[in-house]
Amino acid sequence: MKSDDVDLRYAGALKYYEEKEYEKAGVLLGELLPLLKGRSEYEKANFLYAYTKYHQQLYLESSFHFIQFGSTFPKSQLVEEAAFMNVRSLAAESPNEDLDQSNTAKALTAIQDFLRRYPTSTFKDEANKLYTELSSKVEFKAFDNAKLYYKLTKYNPQYYQSAVIALANFRRDYPSSKFSEEAAALRIDAQHSYAEQSIESKQKERYQEVIAFYENFVDTYPNSKYLRTAEGFYDNARKAIEKLNASQAAAATATTTQQ
Repeated sequence: MKSDDVDLRYAGALKYYEEKEYEKAGVLLGELLPLLKGRSEYEKANFLYAYTKYHQQLYLESSFHFIQFGSTFPKSQLVEEAAFMNVRSLAAESPNEDLDQSNTAKALTAIQDFLRRYPTSTFKDEANKLYTELSSKVEFKAFDNAKLYYKLTKYNPQYYQSAVIALANFRRDYPSSKFSEEAAALRIDAQHSYAEQSIESKQKERYQEVIAFYENFVDTYPNSKYLRTAEGFYDNARKAIEKLNASQAAAATATTTQQ
């Protein structure tokens, strides 16, 4: 590291890299990059430097350097691998599914871009596997966010309408989700409570929504484990509508009699 001999230091960097001493290799390569510019070793040095960041689990840095490699050496035979390593770097930054999934979304976009650029890549299968794994995280978090509104109704009934909307939006955005069935069942529950707590003039319309949600639920999930609970809300909604109709009929009769 103290030598003024560029070739000696570069050989040392390669040796450190082969021995998996990535921090030492990275330090040497980082110092050598401006000195190697214009030489045949410059391309490989940049590529390995990005890898040293990846192996040290400095994933955002490795992502940056792999992207930079592709921009600096667009005709290199290593461009495809660098693009995939950018994907792997971003995927490695994806947090647990219960946390914010902004980094996961960036990784998913990078995977889509990679597969669009290299549809027959040797890394295609691994890229698709990563996409499936990361998508499930985003899907879980989206459901968790929608379900949060439902949970909040325990503390504030005003959240029932928000829960209905959020759960409907989740099912629209993730129609094939493994959480779609539960989301549909919770939407019936939330809509029933929303109707129950509404002013009388709005109740009939909102109970009718419960019935519509239930009918759609039965058609979609005829053997659902949530079916019995959903039937309870359906029956309550029908009885509530019958009661409202009877009340309205009685009021109309009373008005006619008075006239």
